[in-house]
Parts: sequence; C-alpha cells; structure tokens
Amino acid sequence: MNLGIKEKVVVVMASSQGLGKATALEFAKEGATVIISSRNQEKLNVTLTEIKNMSKNQQVFARVCDSTKEQDIHQFFQYVGDHFGRIDVLVNNTGGPKAGGFDAIEDGDWYQAFEQNLLSYIRTSRAVLPYMKKQQFGRIINVSSSSVKEVIDGLILSNTFRAGMVGFAKTLAREVAGDNILVNTVGPGRFATDRVTELDQLAADKQGISIEKIIEKSKAAIPAGRYGEPEEFAKIIVFLASSANSFLTGQSLVVEGGSLKAL
Repeated sequence: MNLGIKEKVVVVMASSQGLGKATALEFAKEGATVIISSRNQEKLNVTLTEIKNMSKNQQVFARVCDSTKEQDIHQFFQYVGDHFGRIDVLVNNTGGPKAGGFDAIEDGDWYQAFEQNLLSYIRTSRAVLPYMKKQQFGRIINVSSSSVKEVIDGLILSNTFRAGMVGFAKTLAREVAGDNILVNTVGPGRFATDRVTELDQLAADKQGISIEKIIEKSKAAIPAGRYGEPEEFAKIIVFLASSANSFLTGQSLVVEGGSLKAL
C-alpha cells in the first residue's frame, strides 16, 4: 500500500526516545522529511544520527524545543516554516506527568501537568493549523494514554489532563474537518519504554517486591501476553497520518494488546 507519506513534512514532538523516537523512525522509513525535537540537545543529536542510519533517510532534522515553554514552541515552528515551507503532519507527544494519587500531588504539579500534557498540545496545534489550512491538507495525531478509556490508579494527573486533551482534540477535529485536516488521538497501553519501566519500578517499591514480579503480573493482565514494542505503536500513527486514512477523524484509539475491559 502506498501511504502517500514520501516527501511530506512531519513534525514529531518529544522524539529523542521512547514512542516519539519510534514514531519519527517509522516516518523516516516511509521517506518523509522528519523534524524531531527534545529539550536535551545531546540526546537529540544521538537520536538524529540513529534515525538517519536506521532509515537510510537523510531528510531528518533536529531542533531543541521545550514544549512547556510558549517561546520555544513559537521559535521551533518558525524554524520549520522558514526551512520547509509547509507542515503536513504534527505528532503531539510529551513525557508523562508525575505519578501519584491525590494526596501526593501539590498545586505546582497540577500546573506543570497542565502545561506539559494539555496546553502544549493546544499551542503546537495552533502553530501548524495556518499551514494545514493553506494546503487544505493536514494530520494531527495526539499521543495520550490508555487512561482516556479507563483510569489508572495512582496516575491522577494523567487521568485528568489526558481526558481534557481528548475533549480538545474531538472539538478541534469537528472545526477543521472541512479543510481536510484530520485530528485523532492514540493512547498506548504498556509498551517497552523507559516510562513504563519507571512506573513498574514505582509499583515494585510500593509493594515491596521485585520489578520482575511486577512485569510478570502486568503481562498476565494483557491478553496478548506481553508488552508492546514501540514500533508497533508507531505504525498506527503513521497510518493515521497517511493518505490511506482520508475519513477517520475525532477518534480516540487505544493500543494495548486487549488489556482494557472498558467498551
């Protein structure tokens, strides 16, 4: 199947590691022009080299951007617009917010999670929409969490702001569909990433057992019997961003190996 991605300009936020990195790599493999971002220049440089080598695509570029800072977002998309003249695909992605239940979360944590996991998606979407409307083509894919379908105990910040982001995305999708701009949300279940390892370790420390036991229990709760691989998640995003998807918008999908019981 020709996905129609070759030579599209794709921006993947927070893409120096984990699901963001895997997503950028899949787009690069399809021949897209890919711009990756991260707060950490050193990590970004390493990832840039890896993606170029693994994809055999030299049209991959990197730029530092802290998505919690409005000025960083403005400068980042100014750079993309000046250098490439268009933006076809935006993959919104950030790190997960602080873990913990209600009593463990202070006002500062709430503000930080709001800026990181909701406001940043709003700001980046605002930055790309003028390009997409002019082109009469665009794809915005928001990376969220399986918590948008079924809350996760001990992750009150994620449960709150991921849900808000889905409400924003659904509303935006309805407003821009007439401009051939599709907006969708994809939430990962348990994937083999540093974030999941961090959460598994927190659970192990809380329960006083080894992380291996936590992983064993987690896998047993997934009908597929394993954690997902980052590239499996990335392929879903690439499909949603491609010309193969021409009518699906405003949806919130979860990729989780069958672990959720919610409809």
